[in-house]
Amino acid sequence: MQYTLKKSLGQHFLKDENICRKIAAAATDLKLPQMLEVGPGGGALTKYLLEIKDTTFKAVELDKEKVDFLKETYPEISGKIIHEDMLNMDVPFEGQFLVIGNFPYNISSQILFKVLDWKEQVPFMIGMFQKEVAQRIAAGPGSKIYGITSILIQVFYEVEYLFDVHPSCFIPPPKVMSGVIILKRKEITVDYKSKKLLYQLVKAAFNQRRKTLRNATRSLFEDDIMTDEIFNKRAEQLSINDFAALTFKMR
Repeated sequence: MQYTLKKSLGQHFLKDENICRKIAAAATDLKLPQMLEVGPGGGALTKYLLEIKDTTFKAVELDKEKVDFLKETYPEISGKIIHEDMLNMDVPFEGQFLVIGNFPYNISSQILFKVLDWKEQVPFMIGMFQKEVAQRIAAGPGSKIYGITSILIQVFYEVEYLFDVHPSCFIPPPKVMSGVIILKRKEITVDYKSKKLLYQLVKAAFNQRRKTLRNATRSLFEDDIMTDEIFNKRAEQLSINDFAALTFKMR
């Protein structure tokens, strides 16, 4: 059975066995009892993940053609594949589980925020992203690519950039480099007033990142609060702790 590639689903399938083994090895080292692969596609990584011992494996795949291909090619996946949109699915396990995958590039950021929704049950995530997206997730204050995603992920997770992946490792080759990162949930997170206020503040600050915080977030604070020197800074100069602390001073 053959399958077709669907550009509309952002499909770039891994073909490099060495890269697949490296990703699977990173997953094995975590020794989690449950694992969800997102977007297994043609199963290049899946076949290695299925070999990991003492782990309950599931995969979620939106494309019916790929679901049928996987069932036929890897009979051991029977009963373990969920034909659904990951962005709309319920939590697939009780207890802790790893999220892993070569994520479809057109929804990779949305997958990250889905993981945030599940963060109480997801201590680790290993994901392949476009390199610039992976670097943005891992970026720190002062970097030009430090932004909304960097902060909202790093409030809850430590981010480690593992390695680059060349376009030639995929079918079809994407036009950009890719990168694999691992998220490790923090045991102690920063204190903030509410997730809603944190998201509101970070988005307002970075949507006008060339302006000072005073000008970018004026509607969120009383005038007397905005006399603080921190409001002379631009968003990229503030740490996660700075943004978290400011949520307690918002209107």
